[in-house]
Amino acid sequence: MIYAILGSLILGAFSGYFILPKNILSNLDFISNIALNLLLLSVGIDLGENKEVFKSLKEKGFKILLVPLSIVIGSAIGGIICSIIYTIPINLGLSISSGFGWYSLSTVILSKICNSEAGTIAFLSNVFREIISVVIIPIIAKKINFITSIAPAGATSMDSTLPVIIKSTDKETVVIAFINGAILSILVPILVPLFYNLKF
Repeated sequence: MIYAILGSLILGAFSGYFILPKNILSNLDFISNIALNLLLLSVGIDLGENKEVFKSLKEKGFKILLVPLSIVIGSAIGGIICSIIYTIPINLGLSISSGFGWYSLSTVILSKICNSEAGTIAFLSNVFREIISVVIIPIIAKKINFITSIAPAGATSMDSTLPVIIKSTDKETVVIAFINGAILSILVPILVPLFYNLKF
């Protein structure tokens, strides 16, 4: 699975640079959205057939919210540690880490409220988070457990890293991953400016 994903990424980069014409590249966002929506539709149909998954989730109740809460806390701790290592303001480190992998939105927010340099750092750190997630989700799922494998994905656990989670875990974890991604996606536009405006 990892080799197929990495191979696809490398092949895509090669094709984008050398082969594909510009008119296809300009429509790539639209094509990606269609593919992602088809994936989510098929996941929804598959989950809808399995009523035991929802019964199990209902039994867990609010415990499911511990997943996004843990990711928020872990990401914040990571942001503080990186702030100390790279000698940047802690509020900026917290803002960058609160992108939770959603690089497009966190980049725009930080570019507006801070500067383009902060936006670029947010973009790169969140892109790398997503790429690293694709590689380590299957390893974490196999070596630790399924729920922990959601953590690296952050907000992307409901979209771009969902196929990896589907392949590496079970149906119950997929539902939790989707809920987690939805909650973290809602929190990104709240926490990024909130943390940036904190004074330490």
